Amino acid sequence: MLEQILKLLENSNIFLTGGGGVGKSYLTQAVIKHYRSNLKNVVILGSTGISAVGIGGVSVHSFFKFGICKNYEELRLLDRRQRSKLNSLRAMLDSCDLLVIDEISMISSDLMEMIRYRLQASKFNGRLLFVGDFYQLPPVQKEQGKNALFSFTYAFSSHAWSEFKLKNIELLISKRTQDLQFYKILSHLRVGELNDEVIDYINLLRSDKFEINDDMSVLYGTNREADVLNERCLKELQTPLEVCTADIKIFDEKLHEKTLESWINALNSPLNLNMKIGAKIIFTANKWGEYYNGEQGKIVQILKENGEYSGVIVQKNDGEIIEVVKNSFELSEFVSEDGEIAQKSMASFLQFPFKLAYALTIHKSQGMSINFLMCNLNQIFANGQLYVALSRAKNPKNLKLFYDRGVDFRQYLRKVVKIDNEVKKFYSENIFENIKEIEI
Repeated sequence: MLEQILKLLENSNIFLTGGGGVGKSYLTQAVIKHYRSNLKNVVILGSTGISAVGIGGVSVHSFFKFGICKNYEELRLLDRRQRSKLNSLRAMLDSCDLLVIDEISMISSDLMEMIRYRLQASKFNGRLLFVGDFYQLPPVQKEQGKNALFSFTYAFSSHAWSEFKLKNIELLISKRTQDLQFYKILSHLRVGELNDEVIDYINLLRSDKFEINDDMSVLYGTNREADVLNERCLKELQTPLEVCTADIKIFDEKLHEKTLESWINALNSPLNLNMKIGAKIIFTANKWGEYYNGEQGKIVQILKENGEYSGVIVQKNDGEIIEVVKNSFELSEFVSEDGEIAQKSMASFLQFPFKLAYALTIHKSQGMSINFLMCNLNQIFANGQLYVALSRAKNPKNLKLFYDRGVDFRQYLRKVVKIDNEVKKFYSENIFENIKEIEI
């Protein structure tokens, strides 16, 4: 699978897509690792701060020096004041072998044109790897002013997309769930196909009462709902409350306070982590051989040295007991040094790589594989949100849905499962190649 992607990248740019849990992130990281092991220059970007953190890169706006610009006129004005920054950017693009953009579905068409503008202003001769699923996360809709680049929304609507001549690769085999019927239902849901079979299947997952057990996590549509349940469940534990405040270090004196604040908010790790012995936690990072993003457990011991939290003993749900140490999240920027691209750390955020697992938001569950799951469907409000929630589940036998609003459930499903016709048209009218996939 990796070899096929690498072969295609020799002569083509790639758009890598597929539903939740098919291994897009895994394959992307493997490509990045291969390039870097061969001393190639790789730039990794996320469409938002959250996606940038998830892939270990920086945001598109930060790297390309877009500021808050949304059209050429604003960009030209800004560029007059940042010529030295643009010289540095061009130097990086001149030597870049692979430019990766994750969650490409959240890149609007006008932003895609601005990316092309930057690439054309340099001697960029590398390859592009765009990763994401247009069925899941749409771009943020903004009002179109008179100087806006286009009235289109999606990246694929831009002239830049066609000029990049991307080969479309779609991964189809689920690496998250082994239940073929469940995967089939999810596949229908992803593309907005709500036939009787899909609705009946989803309806059978409903629970009449909001009851959760010790192993279960609840997904909510809003932060407020998730915070309330986490606080309530933690308060019920009769053990002392421990609060671990993250250690933040700033290495770049020029780092803007708002940039730092925005980055910290994008982390799937709290500034002040509330812990108790017996508390249920969920890991928000991957550590090979120890834990994965979405794996759960319970705190059995909290370790301190000289008044500082040094480690947490966690019994994972599979029974294994491990000592978890703090994880360093790095806010970085790409810099060019003698023809090589390096990531320079501007700040670090040191915190334990888990959070309370009683409740999570659907948005912050992106990329997670969760064993025992309850989805509260009362506040579904964005395209693709229902699909994202259900596709976190590894096993439908451990998945429950709760809904108690006045609107008939079937009618509600038809209302919230919305797929933009432009997305359907894009996937139906373009050729998507399948590569030989293996189980991960």
